[in-house]
Amino acid sequence: MTSSSTDLDDAGVALAAARAGAEVVRTLYGRRLARIDKGGGDFATAADVEAERTILGVLRAARPDDAVLGEESGRHGDPDAERRWLVDPLCGTLNYAAGNPLVAVNVALRTGPAAVADPFSGEIFFADGETACVRKGEEEGDTRLTPTSAGRLVDVNLDPPFPSAPGFRAVDLLAHPGFAERFQPRVLSTTLALAWVAAGKRAAYVTDGADPSASVHFAAGIALCRAAGCVVTGIDGAPIGPAGRGLVAAADAETHRQLMSLIRDPR
Repeated sequence: MTSSSTDLDDAGVALAAARAGAEVVRTLYGRRLARIDKGGGDFATAADVEAERTILGVLRAARPDDAVLGEESGRHGDPDAERRWLVDPLCGTLNYAAGNPLVAVNVALRTGPAAVADPFSGEIFFADGETACVRKGEEEGDTRLTPTSAGRLVDVNLDPPFPSAPGFRAVDLLAHPGFAERFQPRVLSTTLALAWVAAGKRAAYVTDGADPSASVHFAAGIALCRAAGCVVTGIDGAPIGPAGRGLVAAADAETHRQLMSLIRDPR
């Protein structure tokens, strides 16, 4: 895979890198893995480290002049490079370490193509900047992602930190009487939820935090949602970016409007 990736476009590179990382995550699942303490209760496993090493190998072979920011290994390449890849090799480490397969592998070119791989379903969601598709297996064709809010399921990230508290706390949104009238809550806490919004498996995803567009955790999922036609803003309704707060990704404008009304009226 590494040698053939030199002929791929950027979307193909993102897809190949995510697939390679997902294979590592799937292979090591269920094993007794060493944990690397990152402080504050956060940790990585040997699967995170090995998956990132594999992804970096694909990116180096395909795009040797590009910079990379990896969740586990930090920055690589020219710090002034115009092109930078954002890599989260195992989004959902806590799930993974607990034997829960709801995880994702994220690879995104900053402001460009991206891929989110589900190691256990075999699905790879990817975007080329204009369209978003899902691929199952190397020999199967691609299916265009179609967002829908019909299922009414909304994923809410409850992981700390909570920088917008007390003005906004995700747990308060779940307790809002209007939320239960319109939606059904789900708590996944991995970028897989954003891919599911783009694919029509979730109506929306809500999280607090600093600029998600520059985050290895969220950049790939945001790219998918935008390419699929979802409505993507901060929790204040403003565009996401360095000055923004949090993220609301909704399947359609009406779902986004309803969520923003609940966020702005916490009661």
